Amino acid sequence: MPTSPATERTSARPIPFLDLKAQYRTIKSEIDAAIQRVMESQYFILGPEVEAFEKEVAAYLQVKHAVACASGSDALLLALMALDVGPGDEVVTTPFTFGATGLTVARLRARPVFVDIDPVTYNIDPRKITRAITAKTKAIIPVHLFGMAADMNEIMAAAQGVPVVEDAAQAIGATYAGKPVGGFGRCGCFSFFPSKNLGAAGDGGLLTTNDPDFADKLRMLRNHGGKSKYESELIGMNSRLDALQAAILRVKLPHLEAWSEGRQRNAERYAKLFRDRGLDLTVRLPQTGANRDHIYNQYVIRVPRRDRLKAYLGERGIPSEIYYPIPLHLQRALAYLGYTPGDLPESEAASREVLALPVFPELTSEQQELVVDSIAEFYRG
Repeated sequence: MPTSPATERTSARPIPFLDLKAQYRTIKSEIDAAIQRVMESQYFILGPEVEAFEKEVAAYLQVKHAVACASGSDALLLALMALDVGPGDEVVTTPFTFGATGLTVARLRARPVFVDIDPVTYNIDPRKITRAITAKTKAIIPVHLFGMAADMNEIMAAAQGVPVVEDAAQAIGATYAGKPVGGFGRCGCFSFFPSKNLGAAGDGGLLTTNDPDFADKLRMLRNHGGKSKYESELIGMNSRLDALQAAILRVKLPHLEAWSEGRQRNAERYAKLFRDRGLDLTVRLPQTGANRDHIYNQYVIRVPRRDRLKAYLGERGIPSEIYYPIPLHLQRALAYLGYTPGDLPESEAASREVLALPVFPELTSEQQELVVDSIAEFYRG
């Protein structure tokens, strides 16, 4: 069977969805030196490396306090614990995100109250927040999804004084009105999972806040609820960032802007390629909202016949991912909430149509052309 030019080129040179090895090669000597420094110190839990990283990342994010923890999921959990969220409380959030956002609320025996998304940005629709607030609402969690800031001015106004916890797991370095996300609400929650724009060599997380008392409470909660080793003032947990991860993140942090700019350049190139091939009416491209930027932790398009396209690309060695195939209000783990299909139509429609393409900074123009040419071939039959 004859093959197309795009298929021949793709089969010869497979494209990774994310190439962490390429990133590591550029900073190998720095990473190796940082690891060696920690190994020689034998100081692995909290300590000088973690403290230094907290100061450096707080300066980068323009916040007064940064509290490192074991994962992005733990960051959300610690934030809600610090707000005393518990049984009978409600937390308003989006259903179109990774499961940790809603499941963390449920873990505390509180009730996630899901609000539908803006179909253009995929972020929570601020216009629908106010009517979801009740006397039981203890917090609101907007998500800066895929690396684009949610509409924080509108969200803070809609919150009517209810504490806002920013889920910025995918958005470190993204800004809204010129200000980094993570500093608008009571606190921000970040993830350093390896695939993030700023990724560790394993799990890691961070909370940011401008409230010193809230920061002190978070530090206690992450460390068994106490300030000293054998005294617990609160019922906390063990969620401390390893010194090895902090040392690695300290090396990577100065490179973050350049890496995010590389993703933005690739996003611009995708947009041009889709337009040049006449696909901009078939493929809905990512859009940025007013007063905010996009740092493209994921480059997500919206397409008809999504599942068939994904399979077609896979057969040609082109990777893609679906973020997210099942919105949280329809997850089996949360079936007890009583949501049914059709309740949140924008989130459900997005879950059927979105597809993420490779966008990592080291992606080449040739690789992007292969991706877009293959998509063009699919829709042209």
